[in-house]
Amino acid sequence: MPYQTTVGAMLYRFADLKTLLAKASPARSGDYLAGLAAATYEERMAAKLALADVPLQTFLNEALIPYESDEVTRLIVDRHDKQAFALISHLTVGDLRDWLLLDTTDSSILAAVAAGITPEMAAAVSKLMRNQDLILVARKCRVVSAFRNTLGLPGHLSVRLQPNHPTDDVRGIAASLLDGLLYGAGDATVGINPASDSLPTLMRLWQMMDEVRQHFEIPMQSCVLTHVTTQIQAIEAGAPIDLVFQSIAGSEKTNSSFGVSLSILREAHEAALSLKRGTVGDNCMYFETGQGSALSAGGHFGLDQQTCEARAYAVAREFKPLLVNTVVGFIGPEYLYDGKQIIRAGLEDHFCAKLLGLPMGCDVCYTNHAEADQDDMDSLLTLLGAAGINFIMGIPGADDIMLNYQSTSFHDALYLRSVLGLKRAPEFDAWLTRMAITEPCGKLREIGRGHHLLQQLPHVSGAA
Repeated sequence: MPYQTTVGAMLYRFADLKTLLAKASPARSGDYLAGLAAATYEERMAAKLALADVPLQTFLNEALIPYESDEVTRLIVDRHDKQAFALISHLTVGDLRDWLLLDTTDSSILAAVAAGITPEMAAAVSKLMRNQDLILVARKCRVVSAFRNTLGLPGHLSVRLQPNHPTDDVRGIAASLLDGLLYGAGDATVGINPASDSLPTLMRLWQMMDEVRQHFEIPMQSCVLTHVTTQIQAIEAGAPIDLVFQSIAGSEKTNSSFGVSLSILREAHEAALSLKRGTVGDNCMYFETGQGSALSAGGHFGLDQQTCEARAYAVAREFKPLLVNTVVGFIGPEYLYDGKQIIRAGLEDHFCAKLLGLPMGCDVCYTNHAEADQDDMDSLLTLLGAAGINFIMGIPGADDIMLNYQSTSFHDALYLRSVLGLKRAPEFDAWLTRMAITEPCGKLREIGRGHHLLQQLPHVSGAA
């Protein structure tokens, strides 16, 4: 059905819901590239006005990608919780925004309605919100997950320690791992992006991280970010795998371009659960997403990139993950042109994922050919901290020497914790104190060469 509104003397008509959503989106280069964006600021505002009047029920009646041809759409429709939706079923998109911002709409109410909100509803309401609205509502959404430690508790911020190496050299990775631990990073996960897909090489990485974990009795989880089918093979070969990783997207066609499907993800999830390696919880999946991936793969079906991104969260939600991470600026300026667009996208992604009940983090990052710099990342980092982000990245010097992009450093996490009074995962915090890496108050100790962690690590065979 067409949607329309009048601005001044001009009548604006939008052919269907996907067109309306695209025209209402804040400006970003990917939507211009796809020919979907509003042509003028006035058209964008007209689309927002029309979108505000759309009943939420419409999103259950008008599939943006056909049910018959897309398994992500089928997942969204089939898993929709009508009982959870009942509380907000009478609202329009504009009403939903107002309701979310009410002081009386608290964390418990948001948790209760999460399963009744579809990704398209979340994307729609985000398009009507200012940055401060996205921050305020996301901060009220509390999503806790657990494996060997507990993530997402109020007043806490965790860090994925990312010790990548361009040749997968185990000693180089171990050095970065040690560096991060001494800065109090690694409670979200120690996650390696490998340069190789050779199973023997990957096995060494899993074994090294697990040996370090066991030797020092670290309450952490590790992950090697290789393809999910390789991880299934590694589990069958006896690899000590904690978290299973996969990049995901919001359409079946895009996921197929990644070489995955819902059935493959279910197989991987079941394999990881069968290992029973968690101690305080069994959330054993780690997903990464990012605006623009569906357009890049030709699998967006005329949807704007932010709505496509929100649909990926339905895939993640199906598997009760420990971590979900939007790698917000990694895909490049063709999709998010500058710091302003990256900041907006990061806040949108975090808001939508939290509203849908996901334990969301963000790789606050940019590529070197984007119109962005580290000051932009500092701004996004601070805003996400205020919004209650579950975790961020910790990379030596904020410069990933394998993936060749700019992210956040161990020092950035120290800054955010200091400014906002945030703590690490409680089990990990207690370990840091026992190891004399931090004071009981959480502040870092001065580490000398005689520190026992430095003395013992070279004797761990996997790191030698």
